[in-house]
Amino acid sequence: MKVYQRMARAFRAEGITHTFGIMGDGNMYWLNEMIKLGATDVEVRHEGAGLGMADGWSRLTHQPSCATATCGPGVSQLATALITASRASSPVVAFVGEHPTNDDEYNQRMEQAPFAAACETQFVRLASAETADEVVRKAFYLAKLNSKPVMLSAPMDIQQQEFEDDDPYVTSDTLMPSRQVRPDPDVLERAADMLCKAKHPIILVGRGAMWSGAGDAVKKLAERSGALIITTLMAKTWLSEDDFHLGVSGTYATKTAMQLCEESDCVVAVGASLNRYTTEHGYLYDNAKFIHIDSKQHVMLHGTRAADLYMQADAKIGTEALEGVLAKRNFKQTGYRTGEVRERLGNAWEDRHEYKIEEGTADPRQVVLALDEAVPENISLYTGSGHTAGFSNILFRRRREVVMPGHFYGCIGQMLPAAIGAVMSTGNKPAMLVDGDASTMMHLNELDTMVRHKVPLLIVVQNNEMLGAEYYKLEAHKMNAETSTIPTPDLGAVARGYGARGVMAKSVEDVRKAAAEWVAKPGPMLIDVRISRSVVTLPYRRIHYGLDE
Repeated sequence: MKVYQRMARAFRAEGITHTFGIMGDGNMYWLNEMIKLGATDVEVRHEGAGLGMADGWSRLTHQPSCATATCGPGVSQLATALITASRASSPVVAFVGEHPTNDDEYNQRMEQAPFAAACETQFVRLASAETADEVVRKAFYLAKLNSKPVMLSAPMDIQQQEFEDDDPYVTSDTLMPSRQVRPDPDVLERAADMLCKAKHPIILVGRGAMWSGAGDAVKKLAERSGALIITTLMAKTWLSEDDFHLGVSGTYATKTAMQLCEESDCVVAVGASLNRYTTEHGYLYDNAKFIHIDSKQHVMLHGTRAADLYMQADAKIGTEALEGVLAKRNFKQTGYRTGEVRERLGNAWEDRHEYKIEEGTADPRQVVLALDEAVPENISLYTGSGHTAGFSNILFRRRREVVMPGHFYGCIGQMLPAAIGAVMSTGNKPAMLVDGDASTMMHLNELDTMVRHKVPLLIVVQNNEMLGAEYYKLEAHKMNAETSTIPTPDLGAVARGYGARGVMAKSVEDVRKAAAEWVAKPGPMLIDVRISRSVVTLPYRRIHYGLDE
């Protein structure tokens, strides 16, 4: 068989069922073989969007996914999506072509290894026909081991050479180390000592805790230690059924949550990176000692600060073990779990600031509340980045099967592809994406991909016809904010042109009606909600205007 055929069989053996990308000279033979072997080929309208879809697939499943592009310009289109996937810790394997080894003047030649490095992406290269198995196995091994994207670069001429070995392919699973990291007993005892001394503990959970299935263990530890539960943005609404759940830690925290965090004397961070956004540069937990539980050897907090006690352990195993030590000591306290705190949390999410809403627009805060109520909680939620994310990331509160915010790499435009890929990874379970207009416009052509693959995604565009982040920064600095405004066409009509359903909404009632239509019959649909420019998100009020209400 040919090398490209052997590599396709190896990708299938590694569990790849879908490929996301665009066919070209450098990948078309491999891609045709993947299709022949039963893989679903998701032909997209931009290579970067294809990698973004693979990123969404991996974010949701925490398993390897596959993007593909031809050599040279196909690869260079992947830049932003690769960095985003890297920051999202997504194990995406990108099969890309490379110019022939015997043609240094090939029109689409490119030095792809340094490009991958610049995009925070690991790189492996097919150097000879006989190493076809090894290079695929290495790519998947690195993606799984480091939870990072890997570019597998395959020169076109080597792909066409004969592969002589007919032995069964050996998958990367045979190389993987055990992930069940157990805590050091001495470290456990020291952690228990710290928690026993705390009067106002908080347990801060992130994606690592979710991935390890630590939910029940976290709730038991919180109940025993009297701790409140708070999440990183990436774990938004997780464990929110607990009466003493604070919401999101950091920039998107409510005022009540911030006050309680500032009063805390001990934070148990479970499977969370504790970056500067989560900790508000350390100011949010200024009086607290940190116990940090993570499966990695060590994770620094924001900047160069280390936790007061670091416990290397699987999130679930470490949390269960810590609760077990406290149980053996017969330790149990009320801590933060009082009636007074429960009452404070009852009104924590209400945004009372009054704004004058322009005619023909809706209050974006009310739009979010209406969507949270109208769309059942069995529908997953995806949120973008930029200004309008400040509404979504605070005000959506219902516990849903999946809540996936954006914000990796701080770029807009990446959540539409990611949401499509994530929905496809579930077998096309209905989901909702709420994002801004400038972000949605970047990959609006992927509505065609949604329609072709019947992806039941409701896209709600919070449309203020401007670059929101820049608008309010300019306004706060008394500069001409109108330079950041961009007129937007009727996106509902554009969606209909692609074959999806599309609606323009100018009131909260319009939004409710359109959402109800989609809930009754999920499918590709876009709601273009014209929102008021006068309403500023709570995070931006704090950052740019010095307001906290």
